[in-house]
Amino acid sequence: MQDGRDDGQDGQEGQQGEPGGSVRKQRDQWTSRIGVILAVAGSAVGLGNFLRFPGQAAENGGGAFMVPYFIAFLLLGIPICWAEWTMGRMGGRMGFHSSPAIYGAVAGRPRWRFMGALGVLIPIIIYMYYVVIESWCLGYALAYLTGSIDLGNDPSTYGERSAAWFGDFVGIGGNGLRDESGISTSVYLWLFVFVVNFAFIYRGISKGIETFCKYAVPLMALCAVIVLVRVLTLGTPNPELPDQNVLNGLGFMWNPKSSAVDGSWVGSLADPGVWLAATGQIFFSLSVGFGIIINYASYLHRDKDVVLSGLTASSTNEFFEVCLGGLITIPAAFIFLGAAGATGGTFGLGFNALPVVFLYMPGGEFFGFLWFFMLFLAAITSSLSMLQPGIAFLEEGLDIDRHSSVMLLGLLTGAGSLFVVYFSEGLAALDTMDFWVGTAGIFVLATLQVILYGWVLGVDKGIEEAERGAQLHLPKVFRFVIKYVSPAYLLTIFVLWSRENLPGYIDSLSKGGVPLVTVGIIFGVLAIFLILVHVASGRWDRETQSSQPT
Repeated sequence: MQDGRDDGQDGQEGQQGEPGGSVRKQRDQWTSRIGVILAVAGSAVGLGNFLRFPGQAAENGGGAFMVPYFIAFLLLGIPICWAEWTMGRMGGRMGFHSSPAIYGAVAGRPRWRFMGALGVLIPIIIYMYYVVIESWCLGYALAYLTGSIDLGNDPSTYGERSAAWFGDFVGIGGNGLRDESGISTSVYLWLFVFVVNFAFIYRGISKGIETFCKYAVPLMALCAVIVLVRVLTLGTPNPELPDQNVLNGLGFMWNPKSSAVDGSWVGSLADPGVWLAATGQIFFSLSVGFGIIINYASYLHRDKDVVLSGLTASSTNEFFEVCLGGLITIPAAFIFLGAAGATGGTFGLGFNALPVVFLYMPGGEFFGFLWFFMLFLAAITSSLSMLQPGIAFLEEGLDIDRHSSVMLLGLLTGAGSLFVVYFSEGLAALDTMDFWVGTAGIFVLATLQVILYGWVLGVDKGIEEAERGAQLHLPKVFRFVIKYVSPAYLLTIFVLWSRENLPGYIDSLSKGGVPLVTVGIIFGVLAIFLILVHVASGRWDRETQSSQPT
C-alpha cells in the first residue's frame, strides 16, 4: 500500500464508478497491513481486557462464563466485525470516512446518515470519561515508580487504605478538581493525557495513530508477559495459607462454578445475567458497535483483505484478553487476598485490590509500575481510536482542515471530560455516561449495522464486497448468521438487558441531579451532530450530483 498513489486512485474510483461517489479524495491511509491490524487491535485492547473481563468471568460462573462468551464471540463479535470492516472499506472507496457518510453511501438512502450519527456520538462520549480513567492509570504508574503509594504497616488495614488512597486521588468523595492542597494532582495528569491524545490525533492516521500503535501494542504485550511470568512463578507465597497458590488461583478464575439454581455449573447457563455479561464483554472486547472499525477500515486500499485483517485483529484482542488478562488479575488477587479479594468490579480490582497485591508481592513496586503503565498504554491506544471518527466527520461534514477539526473536537471533549472530573463524587457522571452510551448505545449501533449490512446493502452484495481481494473466504454459514442469527441474538439480549437494568437507571433520572444533567449533555451532543449531519447531507448531495456525467 503506497500512501500517496493509492490515495489519488481511490478518490478517482469514487467519482467514476460507485453509487453515491464523492468528488472528495482520501486524505490519509494506512501504510501497512500490520499497521492497521495493530491499530484496530489497540483500539479494542483496553482496560476491559485486563480488568473487566477477569471480573466478569469470576463473578459469572468462572469457566461456565466462557460458554456464552465464545458463543457471543462467534455469533456476534466476528460477524459484526467483518461487516464493519467491509462497509468501512466500501465507504472509503467512495471517498467517505465518517459513519454518517458511509451509512448513507452503503445504504444508498440519505436518511441512514442520521442513524450513522451514533457512530460519531458513541466514541466521543466514551472518550470524555475514558481519558479520565486513562490518567488514573498513568498516575498509579508514576506513584509506583516514585514509591509514593503508602498503605501503612498494618496488613489488616491495607484494603481500607488502598480504597481511601484511590478515593482521594480521583476525588470520589467530592469535587475531583481540588484537594486539600489546591488543584488535585489528578487534574494535571488528566490535562497531560488529554493533550498527548490530541497531539497524536493531529498527526493523522499514518503518522499519528499507526506509528504510535506500532510501538505501543508490542510494548504493552511485553509488559503484560513480564507481569504474567511473575504471577505464574509466585507458587505459594504464604506457607500458612497453602490453599492460596497459583494453581488454585487459576482454578478460581477458570473452573466452572456451581450455580445456586441446581448446584451444578450447567445451571449458570440458565441464568440470563451470565449471557448478558458475556455478550456485553464481547462488545467491549472487540470495539464492535463503537463506530471505530468502520472508520479505520475506510482508510484501507480498495483491494486490501478485510476478512483476514478483521480475523487477525480480533484474534490479537482475544489473546490479550483471555491469555493475558485472564491469567494475571484474578489469580494474582486470589494468591494474596483469597476468594474475597479476587472479586469486585473493574475499579475494585484494578485500583483497590491490586495495589494490595503488589504490596505483598516481592518486587511489587516494579511490577506495579509495569502493570499500570501497561494499562495506560492499553487505554491510550483505545482513546486515540475514539477521537478519529469525530475528526473524520468534522472534516467531511464541515469541509474543514485537520487543524480546525482537532480544535473543535478538543473543545467539545474537553468540556465533557472536565464535567466528568468535576462531578467525580460517587463517579456519578462517569457511571451514567457508561450506562447510556458505553452500554445501551453500543447495542443500538451494533443492531443498526447488522441490519444495514444484512438487509439494506444485502448479504450477497456484502459478501461479494468482503471477499474482494480476500485471501481467506468467509465461511458459508456467515450468510445465515449475519442476516438472521446476529440480529435475533442482539435484540433478545438487548430486551433482557433493558428489563434487568433500565428501571433502576430511569428511577435515578427521576430524582434529578448529576445523572439527569449527564443524560441531557448526551442528548445535547447528539442534537449537535444530527444538525451537522443535516448540513453535511446537503453538501454531499451537491458533490454527488456534480460528479455525475451531464
